[in-house]
Amino acid sequence: MALLQIDNLRKEYPSGDTTVPVLKDVSLAIDAGEMVAIVGASGSGKSTLMNILGCLDRPTSGTYRISGRDVSELRADELARLRREYFGFIFQRYHLLSSLTALGNVEMPAVYTGMEQASRRERAAELLARLGLAERVHHKPGQLSGGQQQRVSISRALMNGGQVILADEPTGALDSNSGRETMKLLTELNSEGHTIIVVTHDMEVAAYARRIIEIRDGEIISDRMNDTDSPRPHPSGERRPASAKRGLMAWVDKSRELLRMALGAMAAHKLRTFLTMLGIIIGIASVVSVVALGQGSQQRVMKDISAIGTNVIDVFPGEGFGDRRSGRIQTLVPSDAEALSRQSYVDSVTPKVSTSVDLLYRNVDVSATINGVGERYFRVYGYELAKGRAFNRDMVRSIEQVAVIDQNTRKRLFSETETAVGKVIILGNVPCRIIGVTKKKQAFFGNSDALNIWVPYTTVMYRMLGQTYLDSITVRVADNTPMQAAEQGVKKLLTLRHKRQDFFIMNTDTIRKTVESTTKTMTLLISAIAVISLVVGGIGVMNIMLVSVTERTREIGVRMAVGARRSDIMSQFLIEAVLVCLLGGVLGIALALVVGVVFSESGSSYTMVYSTTSMVLAFLCSTLIGVVFGYLPARNAAYLDPVDALVRE
Repeated sequence: MALLQIDNLRKEYPSGDTTVPVLKDVSLAIDAGEMVAIVGASGSGKSTLMNILGCLDRPTSGTYRISGRDVSELRADELARLRREYFGFIFQRYHLLSSLTALGNVEMPAVYTGMEQASRRERAAELLARLGLAERVHHKPGQLSGGQQQRVSISRALMNGGQVILADEPTGALDSNSGRETMKLLTELNSEGHTIIVVTHDMEVAAYARRIIEIRDGEIISDRMNDTDSPRPHPSGERRPASAKRGLMAWVDKSRELLRMALGAMAAHKLRTFLTMLGIIIGIASVVSVVALGQGSQQRVMKDISAIGTNVIDVFPGEGFGDRRSGRIQTLVPSDAEALSRQSYVDSVTPKVSTSVDLLYRNVDVSATINGVGERYFRVYGYELAKGRAFNRDMVRSIEQVAVIDQNTRKRLFSETETAVGKVIILGNVPCRIIGVTKKKQAFFGNSDALNIWVPYTTVMYRMLGQTYLDSITVRVADNTPMQAAEQGVKKLLTLRHKRQDFFIMNTDTIRKTVESTTKTMTLLISAIAVISLVVGGIGVMNIMLVSVTERTREIGVRMAVGARRSDIMSQFLIEAVLVCLLGGVLGIALALVVGVVFSESGSSYTMVYSTTSMVLAFLCSTLIGVVFGYLPARNAAYLDPVDALVRE
């Protein structure tokens, strides 16, 4: 049985509305161990025949059998296995990858067989040393002469055994001396049992073969034996290198090599890689920064809300704000506050009465708002005293004329060195002694520069206003009590006491939830806009990867020629896309952190609060973008026809 057998093989190429036959019903048999030269003028079809013999191309019709097996029945990966483990290719233009060293080019076929790294590097070094390139193993193709590059190409063909070596114009790009050395080397390989098929237009090169097949216009016109002094070969079975890894370790090793190839391709085009990931960097940085700013703003607002108490309930007379009858409702009285203070869900309660009066101290005469409050007011609202003390329950009951002022009032009435505590101020026509000064506190509502003066509510009611009812009652809810339950409790108690609901309740927890909802909505909206930039970045990745596939078509063809499966090619380009996006994600997060530092150094009162969750999600998002937008270019690369890829530049 012939090693390679073709019968009535025909190959046609489309040309407009017609087809052009390149091979016309060719029949040929090549036995194991032969050295055959296929000769013919340019355009005669000899290279097409070689591509079909090497499983780089498929015939239009006819049959081609390898060791009796019909090639037309083989799937793409099975053809790749033949190219990887059965054939070795020597190209006229060498087709070495410029980014790899001589050693890297030679060991490439073994990467796709799963041979372990140490074994394949040892074998590649041995082959290069055998061909006189021991001192050049770490040189890249650009640092080698034509003859040396051809030797690297031959070593690559032998890497996985090379039972059948296909040489396409092996001396076409060499000087005469290098050409003779190359043919001598091929003759030696044939004597060792390799089947050698040389495609050439040079009869001097063909003279090295024992059999010469001449082809013209797609037809074989002669097939003759050639007398030569070369030793007769010793045909051998399939030649294989050291056994390859199998299973998980093979997958890990191959994945590592694909990762290394991807990193090498990225490093070879640094500027293009950076520009590709720029959209991802901007998108990720935008998303992380927006979320951080949104959370920082929310925390700031929550902190401001805390200034009036996040668990505070205010009770007002009337049906709601704007109720004109509220001023005539006088049923909210101090005893209501006393009753509320005894409830289990209440932490503290303060009655409130306010009025505007003229404040007089020495030669300072200003208009001020006087807040009549209970002794628990400062607990309810979380005020702290900077100087002195707050009034107590006895002072409230005794209707004492004492006052606590804030920092704005202290600065308005007294100099920096003057002590406010103990001084007497005139509020309307009521003198009051200052017994405490509060620490500065950010106001959530109203004017933060206003003068705040607090006196016992009894003093305001009986000495200033002459009334017995309150303007409002403020309840601080116990920490472990749900606000909704506390609100219902307050409403139920006061309704029972008043016999009707002549009051309304304002719950600051509702304000907090509204603010949280609003800030989350705004953050989501802005994040959605930022995500658009991620999608744009992903499209950029896809476009650049498509360009990369076009630019690297010949590389893809070389990898397929040495046995790379479609899955290998797809994995390599997909890994590149994912790496670009992952690196872009890391740089995007770093950029967002830098923005945070700049933001905080700018003196803004807001801070950016970074979320680990948003960073992880952004990172995962960048990975997903790499997979989604890298798939199409990777698939395009994987489904290129090997022979078309090789001839394209």
